[in-house]
Amino acid sequence: MWIFDAHLDLSMNAMEWNRDLRQNVLDIRQSEQGKIDKPDRAQGTVAFPDMRRGHIGICVATQIARYVKPNNSLKGWHSPEQAWAHSQGQLAWYKAMEEDGQLVQITDSKTLNNHAAQWAKSPSDDAPIGYILSLEGADSIISPKHLERSYDYGLRVVGLSHYGPGTYAQGTAHDGGLGPKGGELLREMDRLGIILDATHLNDSSFWEAMDIFEGPVWASHSNCRALVPNDRQFCDDQIKYLIERGAVIGGVLDAWMLTPCWERGKSTPAESGVKLENVIDHMEHICELAGNANHVGIGTDLDGGYGREQSPEDLDTIADLQRLPDLLSKRGFDLGQITGIMHGNFMNFLNKAWA
Repeated sequence: MWIFDAHLDLSMNAMEWNRDLRQNVLDIRQSEQGKIDKPDRAQGTVAFPDMRRGHIGICVATQIARYVKPNNSLKGWHSPEQAWAHSQGQLAWYKAMEEDGQLVQITDSKTLNNHAAQWAKSPSDDAPIGYILSLEGADSIISPKHLERSYDYGLRVVGLSHYGPGTYAQGTAHDGGLGPKGGELLREMDRLGIILDATHLNDSSFWEAMDIFEGPVWASHSNCRALVPNDRQFCDDQIKYLIERGAVIGGVLDAWMLTPCWERGKSTPAESGVKLENVIDHMEHICELAGNANHVGIGTDLDGGYGREQSPEDLDTIADLQRLPDLLSKRGFDLGQITGIMHGNFMNFLNKAWA
């Protein structure tokens, strides 16, 4: 069964980790042996051959370039213009991968459904992977005209924030509501028809954004605060509201977001017993709140700054997502529900959003 993965930081891995994703994961790991410049060296899980092997036919692929103000200790660029320029370098990589036949960009219902039909027919080992361009954290958007320019080159999803303080909204582990420019950007997103990704919005910014934004909303990679108490996860009231808005929430595989027993920097997958079935716990919780399985999908965030050292124990590469249908079946999900979780729910969302 083919898979829609709603969150992969492909360009970040290519441009900042210097990974040639045309190689398979094992070869990339071998080439990184002995390197210590990144926390997950020789631990990566994502590459194009492994995505094809796991039948990940469509993904939401990010641009990410944080702007950090002088009093912000997080890593990032020291001006919005630098962050914008970095995001454009990431865009150039996506276009280069299109030219090489690795990727094909999806921007509307026609390209979405045509590509999905090809993957439903079990494509060849060198079939291009469809990608929908998303911006994770909007601080690289210098002005509304830059957002329109981004839409013209294919940007279809924007998350206002990432970690910490932001220009347009406040993110994970930071207090406060929307920035003074947040409402203006949301209204421009509405005008252009850009999807709002609610992931990483802190609670105040979440509710303020929902009051302003009238367009389609999803959460590409988020889990449940009821199971893992942390502001990175959504509380039940937020999940219920997203369900009312017709959102789909992609289950994320970062181990610390799967179980409360994980201590970042210390725990290991083997010691903690974190497995793929832990993400199904979060999916089941959302289904219970919704009364159906129509608002759950997959948004792995694999290699989003971490690798095997912070992934489920039973996942070696992204190809192991093919274990999910059997695990879901054992939990009592029927074939229709499993198909929805693997790709159908996000497909339905996009067809409505892009109608």
